[in-house]
This record gives sequence, C-alpha cells and structure tokens, in this order.
Amino acid sequence: MVTTEASDSARGFWGPLDGTKNNIGSWIFSTDHKRIGILYFYGIIGFFLVGLLLGFLVRLELIAPGRTIMDAQTYNAVFTLHGVVMIFLVVIPSIPAAFGNIFLPIQIGAEDVSFPKLNNFSWWLYVTGAVLALSSLFTGDGPPDTGWTFYVPFSNVTTTNVNVAVAAVFILGFSSILTGLNFITTIHRLRAPGMTWTRLPLFVWSLYATGWIQVLATPILGITVLLIFVERVMGVGLFDPSKGGDPLLYQHLFWIYSHPAVYIMILPAMGVISEILPVFCRKKIFGYKMIAFSSLAIAFAGSLVWAHHMFTSGMSDTAVLVFSFLTFVVAIPSAIKVFNWVSTMFKGAIHLEPPMYYAMAFIFLFSIGGLTGLVLGSAGTDIHVHDTYFVVAHFHYVIFGGLGFGLFGAMHYWFPKVYGRMYNKKIANISCLITFIGFNVLYFPLFIIGLQGMPRRYYDYLPQYTTGHFISTVGSWILAAGLLLMLWNLFKGAKSGAPAGSNPWAAATLEWTIPSPPPHHNFIKEPVVTHGPYDFEGVSADE
Repeated sequence: MVTTEASDSARGFWGPLDGTKNNIGSWIFSTDHKRIGILYFYGIIGFFLVGLLLGFLVRLELIAPGRTIMDAQTYNAVFTLHGVVMIFLVVIPSIPAAFGNIFLPIQIGAEDVSFPKLNNFSWWLYVTGAVLALSSLFTGDGPPDTGWTFYVPFSNVTTTNVNVAVAAVFILGFSSILTGLNFITTIHRLRAPGMTWTRLPLFVWSLYATGWIQVLATPILGITVLLIFVERVMGVGLFDPSKGGDPLLYQHLFWIYSHPAVYIMILPAMGVISEILPVFCRKKIFGYKMIAFSSLAIAFAGSLVWAHHMFTSGMSDTAVLVFSFLTFVVAIPSAIKVFNWVSTMFKGAIHLEPPMYYAMAFIFLFSIGGLTGLVLGSAGTDIHVHDTYFVVAHFHYVIFGGLGFGLFGAMHYWFPKVYGRMYNKKIANISCLITFIGFNVLYFPLFIIGLQGMPRRYYDYLPQYTTGHFISTVGSWILAAGLLLMLWNLFKGAKSGAPAGSNPWAAATLEWTIPSPPPHHNFIKEPVVTHGPYDFEGVSADE
C-alpha cells in the first residue's frame, strides 16, 4: 500500500488534482464521494446551528413560568422546527452522509461508492428537502406547530403550513434510502483484495447495518407523511375517526419507521467509538465479531419494538408484554458494545487525545440514556413517566449524548485526514469538558421534573417545576458556549493549523495509509489487505 505524503495541504479534494476543478459547479455536481461528504457535512453543521438556536430559544422561554420571550403559538412552532431540523436535517444524515461518504470507500480500499451519480442525486434530494423544510417557515399560514412527529388528528386540522413540511420529510426520506442502498452495494461489491468480512473496520459494519434500516424502514415514513398530505388535501379520512379512520394507525406507521430511525442515528456513532477506542488504547478491539454482530442484531431487533411508544394507547395486555420484552431484548446488543468498549480500555496504554475524551463522554452519556430507556420499556413505569420531561431527557441523552458526542468524536478524529492540518488540542479538550458539563446541567434536571410529573411540549408550567427548568436553561448556555468554542477551534485549525501528516494517530485502517487530504482517486494503486483493521504492530505516528 502506498503511503506517500501529499506535497501540501491544498492537494486532494480541496484543490486541483488529476485534472479536477475547484469551483462551485465542480463541487455541487461532483460525483467524488469525498466532495459529496464534505457538502453534506457543511450543510449538516449549518442546520445544527439553526437547530441549536431554536432549542436555545425554547429553553429561554422555559426559564420561568408564564410568558418570557414568545407566545404559546410561536413556542409550538419553534419546538416543532427544532425537532424537524435536528432529526431530519442533522441527526439522521449526520455521520452516514458526511463521514460515511468520505471514509467508507477508503476504509474498504475502493475508489468511490458503487453509484457515484446516484450519490450526487441523493445530496440534491437532501438540499431540496432542506429548502422545502425552511420554506415552510415563511409560506402558508405560519410555521408548522404539530411537533416533529406530525401526530394526527391535529396535523390534519391545523391551518399552519404542514403540507410543505411533510413534503420536505418525504423527499429527505428518499435521500436517506439512496444513501443506504449505495453503501450496502459498495460494501458487498467493492472491497479490496484481502478485505474479508472479518477485516472490515467496525465503522463499516455500523454503516452496513444502518444501510439496511435506511432501505427497509424509510419507505414506511415516506408512505406515512404522504398519507398526511393526501388527507389534508383530499380529505380521504384514513386517520379521521369521524370518517371511519383510526388515529392510532398513524402512530403505528410513524413509529414502525421512527424507532428503527433511532438506530440509524446511533449505530454510526457506535461505529465511530469502535474506531477511536482501539487507536487511543493501543490494543485490538475486544470482541470484534460480537461488536459487528451486535450492530446487525440492533438493526433487526430495533425494527420490532415500535409499539413501546404506545403503551398508554389502550393496547392489549398481551401486546404490552410482547413489546416490553422485545424492548429489553434490543438493549442486550447495545450492552454488549458498552461492555466490549470498556474491556478494550481495560489495561490499555491510553492516550488522552480529544477524540478519546469524546469517546469516553459518549460511553457515559449513552449508558445513562440506555438505562433510562429500560424505565420507559417497562410498561408499569412507562405509564407514570409517559409524555413527561423524563422522556425528553432520555431521548436527548441517547441522541445528543450518543449521536452528538459520536459526531464530535468523528470530527476530531478524522479532521487531520480531511484537512491535512491539526486543530489546537488544548482548546479541543477544554471545549469537550465545557460541552460535557453543559449537557448534563441542561438535561439531567429534566429527569427529575419528569418524575415529578412535568408534561413535555407544554408552553407553561406550575411553580414547583421552576428550579429544574431554571437549572436546565443555565445548562443550555454552558452547552452552547462549549459547542461554539469547539466549532471555532476546528474552523481555525482548518484555516491555519499545523500540518498533520498522513497518520498523526498511528492508526491501522486504510484511510491512514494515504496522503492527507486524500487524493482524487484515493489510492495510487489498489491496496491488498493482509491484516485486520486494529493490528497496530509496526504502525507509528508521523506528526
């Protein structure tokens, strides 16, 4: 395998190389998987900042009882848009569409994904859906106010601009499907010689499991939001009880997709952690096959538990028993991963670099999210905390504490490979600590007020919940400060950081054997894989 250094950090997909151009048209119509991943990444970061601002405004409104900065209708619109932007424009595409696009082909020794033009088309679908979602703010009779779940019957009768929002989600769903299809085919067909299934990096395994969920589950979301559109425009009545419809049918259809979607969100982050830990512990990952198998098990079992969102809807005792049992079953492969990660760290020669700090934060926060999920999976306790702030806290510990910190870990781990430069590690560590503290100050009090009975989605609340909401809002300020410091440090590093070399972390996977940034066709000659992805013998850093 060729490990020649790049002559300067402007080479690769940032500047002309092998005849490639470097203007706007060459980017937005590019079929280079790396450029498409970068386009996704910047779009996702932009929408993350939008969602962050909307969430910040929600917390500011809830700092005290009564009106603070907005009225009830505006509050409903703001938290709806916070959910739609964060879920459909940030969380679901984040790691797969950005880092999956950039690194999956390189990690398996391929030049590109199987369908480069389809890859570019999926990015255009993402942009189209994003433009539609944002246009729902400024067109029609006001921004959608249904919550990101678009629950009927309210989403059928509200006069706000729900039609455009659900059309946006419909289009974004197709972008996700095409990305998953591309990844599955690429992993099956384009692996380098010697890249057997047991030599695949665990990040690739996580994308493989995620791809199957994207392909099999996302069409159900498309059908569901299309039915809302049809019902609003044509008055069909599938979900309207006055016309013989059933609103619970919508919940079943929505969660048949949206619970597997949680694993679209979290599985790639788990893959990132499985890449980071062995590198910074300087030892092979503990239980490689079980981590790979558990990714597939999560993808399968996660598709069977949707009705645990509906324990209070009046389902039979038998159904409650079955779905509660399956919810506990799906926790097992996640627990296997956590056990194997901790075992990898045990007696490892740990190097405390910024990606490692984010990985450890991930394990801590995701474990809290997973354990509190068992409270919601048990029907007896779920009845008490259903639709309270306990659910809000659990959801954010899993998605933000899991996916979010996994994404930040990926950003710091692969940054030198993407840009050929290094960020300020001291500032990166400080921003990680501030973000971690702010996250817990923001979300942990919500567990407590949720157990006390504070319902979610409410614009106002009783005085006894004031302390919890106040602490939470202060936490949002700390969290925002940490995130902005992190992004500023990365931006500064990309512009003027010290040259990083091709392998600053002394990692063993294929992306670290080529120059930084990667050249246009990735490899000068096709690599032949002779060892596993976490065999560090003879590998050294070149900082």
